[in-house]
Amino acid sequence: MDYCWMTGLPAKVIPPTSSCVAADMLPMFLSRTPSHGDVLHASVGQTFQLYAQAQAQNAQIQSFQVSGPNNMTQELRTESNGKAEATMSWTPNERDVNRLIPVCFTAETATTQSEMRCVIIMVSRSTFTQGKATVHCLPNKMTVVLDKASMPDVSEEFLSLRDPSCTLTTNGTHIVGTMSFSTCGTKLEDKGDYIVFKNEIHSIERSDEFIIRRNMVKIDFFCEFSKTIIISNFYNLHQADYIFTESSFGSFGYSFEIFRDRNFTNRVEPNAYPVQVKLMEIIYFGIQAMSELPNVTLFVESCKGTPDNNPDNPMYYDLIKNGCVKDETLKVHPSNQTSYNFEIQSFKFNGYYDQVYITCSVILCEPGNPFSRCAQGCLNEPSRRRRRGLSMETTGHYITQGPLQLVGSAGPSVAKEDKRINVAPKSDMPPEVKYPPVVPETRSNGEYWRFRDMFASNITTVVFASGFILSLVLLAVVVRHFSRKRRAEDLDFLIEDKFEK
Repeated sequence: MDYCWMTGLPAKVIPPTSSCVAADMLPMFLSRTPSHGDVLHASVGQTFQLYAQAQAQNAQIQSFQVSGPNNMTQELRTESNGKAEATMSWTPNERDVNRLIPVCFTAETATTQSEMRCVIIMVSRSTFTQGKATVHCLPNKMTVVLDKASMPDVSEEFLSLRDPSCTLTTNGTHIVGTMSFSTCGTKLEDKGDYIVFKNEIHSIERSDEFIIRRNMVKIDFFCEFSKTIIISNFYNLHQADYIFTESSFGSFGYSFEIFRDRNFTNRVEPNAYPVQVKLMEIIYFGIQAMSELPNVTLFVESCKGTPDNNPDNPMYYDLIKNGCVKDETLKVHPSNQTSYNFEIQSFKFNGYYDQVYITCSVILCEPGNPFSRCAQGCLNEPSRRRRRGLSMETTGHYITQGPLQLVGSAGPSVAKEDKRINVAPKSDMPPEVKYPPVVPETRSNGEYWRFRDMFASNITTVVFASGFILSLVLLAVVVRHFSRKRRAEDLDFLIEDKFEK
């Protein structure tokens, strides 16, 4: 009997396979299969169906092994090209209400088995309406259109995408949502032979509601592209286009680009990222707003630099804050009301960071409204902001560009070549850079620093553990001492009492 060794454990190989099977030879789940860890919804008394689709190389999938509720049934359909699809059906009853039911499954051939996937089925009494939806997939965005007639008594007021800041619009007969592949909570998933962009429309519950008398909606939608098409034509690795939908503004979007010239005409191509720059080199950025409305105004409320593409990173440097320019090298160039062009001198974060991302919060407003955030401009006191409801404007949306990769220092020569560079005068006050209590690890940290942090963490753990054990020992000694003392006193008392008698 043959064995092969993987991760230090012997694994039995079923004949006729005589050696370890390569990972790409195992059955692979395809796009229709839910992702591992997905939460699905079912209602009492209604049949719930779970679809799993897989494909094997040079073999035929013979079955799907399923672990789930006792009364779950399975129907298998196979194709000649190694593909197979299982439909698992289950009808929850009253005792399943509010339960989270795990279902795990694998696809099997005569000699191999796929990875295991598990999903959670959430059971409720509410009816989850699956409306009639159409999805339009474009190279950089997707649009979902819901037929209102297929969802009676459902209002877009109670519907939301994964990101609640992206709202839906309606034209009376249909509910529409448009988003790019990097906004509104859209998730990217690798489905083996495809790249899939997924989002969902679901019902929302208001915090002031104690009871609900309306149908609940849960609609998943996605766009899938062949990996070859994605890599060669469709999906740009740098983030340039952002598309959102809000009820009062319809669909709108932003492009965020880096340019090579002060005229903002020669943009950096996607295949040139990360953009290599020298310290203190001038970098040109351009933000352009696109809207279905003919007359809108773009306002950049904030911009900040971070060492990675996480806008919530606690380490950041403010370039613009509350509409006010904070960096002395930032210069705004004239542009129209839907564009914002600016330049900064490149910088780096202290420590072992060689990349910088720029994230800006942007807003669209109706022009000419004195109560809009755009009209307020720079606010040194954020408390002066007026309520959004007083004017028609969008919520603030984050857009990110980068990375800029530092490749050395430009030094005095750059200032000599471009006289517009004003090196900040020496000051006793350092620039306003926000540091977290503990610097998070980024992709620019080396292996040495990861091992150093892990070693330091282990030393700290050992020290605290040793102190805790020592305190327990001291406590035991003290208790033992007083126990002995108490027993001695009791013995003396008994002896004295005996002699007195």
